[in-house]
Amino acid sequence: MEAATTAALHACVLDWYDDHARELPWRGPEATPWSVMVSEFMLQQTPVARVLPVHEAWLERWPTPADLAAEPTGEAVRMWGRLGYPRRALRLHAAAAAIVERHGGEVPASYDDLLALPGVGDYTASAIASFAFGQRHVVLDTNVRRVLARVVSGVEFPATAVTRAERDVATALLPDDDATAATWAVATMELGALVCTARQPACGACPVADLCAWRGAGFPAYDGPPRRGQAWAGTDRQCRGRIMALAREADSVGAAQVEAAWPQAEQRERCLAGLVTDGLLTQITPGRWALPG
Repeated sequence: MEAATTAALHACVLDWYDDHARELPWRGPEATPWSVMVSEFMLQQTPVARVLPVHEAWLERWPTPADLAAEPTGEAVRMWGRLGYPRRALRLHAAAAAIVERHGGEVPASYDDLLALPGVGDYTASAIASFAFGQRHVVLDTNVRRVLARVVSGVEFPATAVTRAERDVATALLPDDDATAATWAVATMELGALVCTARQPACGACPVADLCAWRGAGFPAYDGPPRRGQAWAGTDRQCRGRIMALAREADSVGAAQVEAAWPQAEQRERCLAGLVTDGLLTQITPGRWALPG
């Protein structure tokens, strides 16, 4: 992309963000790096509206990593509530413990230090370094990838996994200034979340519609590998979710309660075993389980 086009793209997206950015607790000037980190764990595969009340309750109870690390892992799982994918709660608890042990209880600013924490991959480390500490990093979540795929590459959706070419495009577009690059990262993310959405992009409201390669090509349909759906009914995910809901509401649950919640015996036993293996449940006696202590 030519320098003039890149500059125009930056200006349009950053100006749009100034006017349309949502006020979210992990973005405000009073937000701590821990608040940003908690939000990044919670927002993985989960909409903002569902995260907001849980994030608020979490920060009220555990305003610092040390506060969370001092609690049993089961309490983190309980507070996770119905956000889904509760292993994220275990990973966040493990990360808090590592922050206390390695960094004096303060979320580290270094990308490498962040990446070394349990449950933190490239995206999460880049996002925390960028959003909490104003650093210059390529931040490639689903929304950013979709925006860049359409605007720059002229395709409806990106590949199923981040490619080298995709990362090169994102790197080339990253503003040189740290603060501007950090704002660019969150602005492109917001653009994908609010305007350049997966199913019904609002091209009439898009600040870069005139620069969009996908629009210019006539909106060619996606022709890549099948994209994964989000099946739920009857799946192991649903079964595990029902069992975990029982465990969060009581000190322990028995076999009869679990059977009532999920009658299919083979699937139920498989999911129970998986929850124990994942560390989300502990079998305290034969036929009785509880959140980890």
